[in-house]
Amino acid sequence: MSKVAFHTLGCKVNHYETEAIWQLFKEEGYERMEFDHQADVYVINTCTVTNTGDKKSRQVIRRAVRQNPDAVICVTGCYAQTSPGEIMAIPGVDIVVGTQDRTKMLGYIEQYRNERQPINAVRNIMKNRVYEELDVPAFTDRTRASLKIQEGCNNFCTFCIIPWARGLMRSRDPKEVIHQAQQLVEAGYLEIVLTGIHTGGYGQDLKDYNLAQLLRDLEAQVTGLKRLRISSIEASQLTDEVIDVLRESNIVVNHLHIPIQSGSDTVLKRMRRKYTMEFFGERLTKLHEALPNLAVTSDVIVGFPGETEEEFMETYNFIRDHKFSELHVFPFSPRTGTPAARMDDQIDEDIKNERVHRLIALNDQLAKEYASRFEDEVLEVIPEEFVHEGSEGAGLLTGYTDNYLKVAFEGPESLIGQLVKVKITKAGYPLSQGQFVRVLDTVVAE
Repeated sequence: MSKVAFHTLGCKVNHYETEAIWQLFKEEGYERMEFDHQADVYVINTCTVTNTGDKKSRQVIRRAVRQNPDAVICVTGCYAQTSPGEIMAIPGVDIVVGTQDRTKMLGYIEQYRNERQPINAVRNIMKNRVYEELDVPAFTDRTRASLKIQEGCNNFCTFCIIPWARGLMRSRDPKEVIHQAQQLVEAGYLEIVLTGIHTGGYGQDLKDYNLAQLLRDLEAQVTGLKRLRISSIEASQLTDEVIDVLRESNIVVNHLHIPIQSGSDTVLKRMRRKYTMEFFGERLTKLHEALPNLAVTSDVIVGFPGETEEEFMETYNFIRDHKFSELHVFPFSPRTGTPAARMDDQIDEDIKNERVHRLIALNDQLAKEYASRFEDEVLEVIPEEFVHEGSEGAGLLTGYTDNYLKVAFEGPESLIGQLVKVKITKAGYPLSQGQFVRVLDTVVAE
């Protein structure tokens, strides 16, 4: 029996796609190994979002070659798509496939074994207008299932290489999305996270169908689904119709991740982000009116070229005033090949770090404030892991509430993946303490 090992770098979409590629190998009778074990085929799913992503990807490829020089080394993902030549130049790499044609990977392996000639199968992604179906009926290691609903992005923000790695926006057929959601529920998942490269843009390329309708159809047609989360959505995609769906839905969770990147109109212009802070603020106000307990998390880039102290403070004050519940803060990192990397006025690293620290301190304060609103409340949690001896919180289960608070509480390992009621006894960040109340009856009443 042939053995295959995988290593995934980067985002949720890559993790999803690695699982999809594993399904293809599984159907051919392969056995899956850990990456540091001997395997006949190594598949490295690469990331290129930053220069560091490229570097890490190269390190992992070399590790696989060292692990078993006789194995077939297959590289895929975003770095493979943008720089196939750089990857082919690494001694020991046999096959390079980009962010499309993954279904042909086993054929390429067969071809390589017969001909022993390296294969560069990367094609121009910009010509692709069709979503590539990759099915994942179950995941190896998760209680939350990801469900990829779209591919590509049309935005071309000045700091971002991803449209060149993933191509333009293309949506998955709604029937396929619903079919796969049902499969995941039948495999035991109570929560599904809708994911993609520009997830909230779903439906922009479809006729008479949009994200709001997909959310409604998932709720109406998927039996037994308890929670639906959108991995990320732009403010411009939060239409009144989407907000109505969120207000009315029984399964879409009380949490949205809305990337802001900057809270300054002048910086947003340089980033080529197509919204103003007035618009963003108006959408947030509307959301909080519809869903008073909503958790809004966000991404922020600090130290974008030319960012002044005033512009940074606009970002800081906006986030403070609108009470985001958690932030992912990134110092600007120039990505080779993007307009932002070529801009003058690059910000000094020390200034960047100092600003990052200020925002992280604000994040800790806001996250604690948000969590404290739920102290002594009973919330629903899906436990994801049991913390074993030797780590902090040993003997406790941890999982997330629907509004994305991470909670630790005592309970048996058998509760993992179930929906349970937990009382928040001590709110905190990054972890709140809770007390197990009861398991929810997850049998759907007819």
